[in-house]
Amino acid sequence: MEETSITPHVLIFPLPLQSTINSNLQLAELLCLAGLRVSFLNTNHNQQRLVGNSNVESRFKQYTGFQFLTISDGLPEDNPRSAEQFGDIISSLQTMAEPYLKQMLSGLVKEPITCVILDGLFYYGVDIGNEMGVPVIIFDTISPSCFWIYLSLPKLIEAGVLPFKGNDIDALVTHVPDMEGFLRRRDLPHFCLLDYKTDQNSQAVFKEFERIPKAHGLILNSFEDLDGPFLYNIRSYFPKTYAIGPLPLNLKTRLAAPLLSSSNSMWEEDHTSIKWLDAQSKGSVIYVSFGSLVVVSRDEIMEFWHGLMNSKVKFLWVMRPNMLKGDESHDQFMKELVEGCKGIGYIVSWAPQKMVLAHPSVGGFLTHSGWNSTLESIIEGKPMICWPQYVDQRVTSRLVNEFWKIGLDMKDICDRFVVEKMVKDLMETKKDEYTKSVEKLSKLAKLSVEEGGLSYSNLDCLINDIKGLSRTVENGKMHNNVTSY
Repeated sequence: MEETSITPHVLIFPLPLQSTINSNLQLAELLCLAGLRVSFLNTNHNQQRLVGNSNVESRFKQYTGFQFLTISDGLPEDNPRSAEQFGDIISSLQTMAEPYLKQMLSGLVKEPITCVILDGLFYYGVDIGNEMGVPVIIFDTISPSCFWIYLSLPKLIEAGVLPFKGNDIDALVTHVPDMEGFLRRRDLPHFCLLDYKTDQNSQAVFKEFERIPKAHGLILNSFEDLDGPFLYNIRSYFPKTYAIGPLPLNLKTRLAAPLLSSSNSMWEEDHTSIKWLDAQSKGSVIYVSFGSLVVVSRDEIMEFWHGLMNSKVKFLWVMRPNMLKGDESHDQFMKELVEGCKGIGYIVSWAPQKMVLAHPSVGGFLTHSGWNSTLESIIEGKPMICWPQYVDQRVTSRLVNEFWKIGLDMKDICDRFVVEKMVKDLMETKKDEYTKSVEKLSKLAKLSVEEGGLSYSNLDCLINDIKGLSRTVENGKMHNNVTSY
């Protein structure tokens, strides 16, 4: 039996979501720049959308050690794959991914895998990696503050805090160090308010966090000056934690080139939004986007529409084609909104967000508080109004308002008068206050990815760690039936 030492080959497996695919592609490119081989595993459905709506295929062709791999998510093509079905998507994908990962990590492939980087929700991947002798690194794309809350849940249970007693959702949460005094029950992911013994989401989080200590390391997309206390606490559990964010800035530094023309979008970007912004005055526009998952009712849209219109502040609003709840007709409703806001607003189905936030005409961001969106807003020094819906968004919005003081939290409120007031506060009354705070964080973010900065150094440590993972394999014929692009 002939044995050889192989060049590091990383398999990256993200959650099948726009935001996580985006972050993982940024990480993949950073690893490619460091000379590592990278295979990026995507679902067939998402790969078709990604290739059809972005320049990712042509961009990654320059890296000879990179390849896309695809796998079925087990769902029929006409399945809408909406946020409400996320649990079903993950379960279906697991049935397809488990045998696939076992095959890929068996060593009976042309280029054996040195290590796997995957999302913590794919906890079964840690078990498979350990079984096959392949190190697994968790890349959790949620905010470190929410990650820290998850880590604290066992203590909350042990102290008798969970399940919560009473219905006061504005009561402060105890036993979460560095968050006591401002974290309310309202700010937690919704499932934290349910009975953890029977709730499926709670059980999934517990399974994930049981496996993370068995992983080789943990990657988080943040930087010390933003999330220092939470990162410190996380490292007390997982010493090998790499805070390498903001990833777009770290990638920009390593490429030594602007990233505005690059796209990892699964939606077709409407660049007329940039032309419209070009005609507006500096800092006069609020950008409105609720991300790739949030669905809203017609009534909720109308509350925002009236609030924005009554504020008299110009706005650029992203409304996805699948944004309306249920079977409500979208096209005619959209036409009416577009016609009704002429002169003050501009509505598109999807926008090149990095370019929008970097545009000098944009002075603020009305956001769902997704972690990527929050970091991108901080990078560009744009204060936020937060209207969170899912998971870490609810925690992040509280930090934006109370901890970092770079915006306003409009959680659980959808009222035209509140929207109007908050838009005026962000864009006029308190504009200087919030802009000064977020610009300070923006400068710290940029310093963190410069050579010698902590995020820059942490990325180097991660790369060197992966390069140091030597694995000896028996030369053999590749026996896999996956599709590669």
